[in-house]
Amino acid sequence: MSALFESDQAFYYAIGASTFALFLVGLGVLALLNPDGIGTHELGGFVVGFGLFMVSYVVAMVVYRFVPGDADSV
Repeated sequence: MSALFESDQAFYYAIGASTFALFLVGLGVLALLNPDGIGTHELGGFVVGFGLFMVSYVVAMVVYRFVPGDADSV
């Protein structure tokens, strides 16, 4: 398993992809369990909030790439 994630960047990409997949699964479960319980306004809030989270996550990954040397030793 560690051979798949030889770099920190690959690990962060995998975590980001799994977080996105979990969000989509959660929205699907919410729609199946309670189709009338969530409106467009609330759904928009969920999507915008998650989008802001993912933007901050990607920005953190980009900043991490520019850190000189090994950032794990700090």
